[in-house]
Amino acid sequence: MSKETRPPGITTIAPDVLLSIARLTALKVDGVSRMSAVPGGVERLWQRSHIEDGVRINIEDKTVHADVYVVMDKNINIREVSRNVQQAIARAIEEMVGMEAGHINIHIEDIHYDAEGQD
Repeated sequence: MSKETRPPGITTIAPDVLLSIARLTALKVDGVSRMSAVPGGVERLWQRSHIEDGVRINIEDKTVHADVYVVMDKNINIREVSRNVQQAIARAIEEMVGMEAGHINIHIEDIHYDAEGQD
């Protein structure tokens, strides 16, 4: 069997890869200061969700659903930045690993303000 007629093998994506893609993509969006802790993250590890700093993903039928917990910069449009994060993560998942992006929920946990007296 030649290389051209041989069927390709399969590619599997570890959940940690999806977590990293979501986290790093969110951090690149203007207006996101940093990731926040995932509430109740430790107690849910036994379920089918996978957790990393600021991101929880669930994979159902090759569709990736994500909950993303962020701290936003001050003086930004929260709705616009949230939509930008959702679109960026969905695009990254679909383009980088070829999986469908489902719900990308953004949770704003705080607003980053500099120390008092500084801007």
